[in-house]
Amino acid sequence: IGVGLVGFGLFFLLFGILLYFDSVLLAFGNLLFLSGLVFIIGFRRTFTFFFQRPKLKGTSFFLGGLLVVLMRWPILGMLLEAYGFVSLFK
Repeated sequence: IGVGLVGFGLFFLLFGILLYFDSVLLAFGNLLFLSGLVFIIGFRRTFTFFFQRPKLKGTSFFLGGLLVVLMRWPILGMLLEAYGFVSLFK
């Protein structure tokens, strides 16, 4: 179930970007991706990964970008998410 949710999340993110940053598709893709991640590695490990002391900056940008996308500013939100993603996984 988790791999399917992550796959659909990535599909909706790609499709939302291809359709000129459609905010509904991007928000749906983000939510599917995060829920799939929780299904794959578990809630506790996901929470501890995102909220470690050195990764708080990346987490705040990633979740802030998700919030900005949900508020219908998709380009700014995706830029914030991209920076947070790179900062989380560097």
